[in-house]
Amino acid sequence: MDDFVAVESLDVLVIVDNVTDGLSTNPAGVVPEWQGLRERNRIQLLAGPNICCAHHGLSLLLQARRGSDVQTLLFDAGPERGTFLRNSRILGVEFESIADVVLSHGHWDHAGGLTSSIEQIAAARGAGKVGCHVHPGMFAQRGMKLPSGLVFPMESVPSPDELAGAGATVVNSREPHLAGNGAFYVSGEIPRETPYETGLPGHMRRSADDADWEPDPLVMDERFVSVNVKDKGQFVFSACSHAGIVNVLRHARAVFADLPLHGAMGGLHLAGSTEKIIPDTVADLRRFELKLLAPGHCTGWRAICALGQAFPDRVAPLAVGKRFTV
Repeated sequence: MDDFVAVESLDVLVIVDNVTDGLSTNPAGVVPEWQGLRERNRIQLLAGPNICCAHHGLSLLLQARRGSDVQTLLFDAGPERGTFLRNSRILGVEFESIADVVLSHGHWDHAGGLTSSIEQIAAARGAGKVGCHVHPGMFAQRGMKLPSGLVFPMESVPSPDELAGAGATVVNSREPHLAGNGAFYVSGEIPRETPYETGLPGHMRRSADDADWEPDPLVMDERFVSVNVKDKGQFVFSACSHAGIVNVLRHARAVFADLPLHGAMGGLHLAGSTEKIIPDTVADLRRFELKLLAPGHCTGWRAICALGQAFPDRVAPLAVGKRFTV
């Protein structure tokens, strides 16, 4: 990956997250939704119709600058069309600037707004002028096994044909590759090495509606995106961290051994059945010496509280409409 370039700055806009928070204080370089909307003259009146909605899911807009070259990538598109489009309108997302969309893994809460996002970008840029990066393992139906033994199906991810029909150039690959003129590294499958990071208990998959459900705790189609920020190092985006955030950061460090890890953002999936690994995860995160950790989405309040206590000056939780500058 010799063409993985160092960018001079990285801006991140949270389009969709589980949480809305216009009040909490933030560290330098992080602007909450209401302040950002007012500073950009997006609203003149603080009112319900003028602010973003929280929804279980994630969508991040990444903008990397290198001289006069500005590359923009959409990382996931939230759980459904309405939330994604509403928040994008309120935040003033410029769809014509987005050249690439990455779907982190094949779950509804990241892909429900994907077709709509492609349609908006293609309308602004022209059909075929937006790359949609997916993994072939994303398109089997998923579900969660309930204590009763029944499987609760999840909405399926739009197929490659549907994405192409919406206007995307589909990049369907298991292999790591670059996007955005070398500004964004899209990982391959993440090695599972940490003993306690064993995936998502009860997660199932099947290849067709009439096929049998099979256990799928590892969610091997999950990938992360990394950006190399000049004089700082890698900033890693891990949407759900089903691989485990320690495995994710280990792999990012192994792929680019000469680059320090500067920060990480996304869902850490330390809620519910995975809450038991919070202490081990917090302890191992110390080894990476991250300067900024921005947990959100599926991380869960217990894990966010534990991370805030362990890294009080380095944790800035996600919320819809927040802007981060690295």
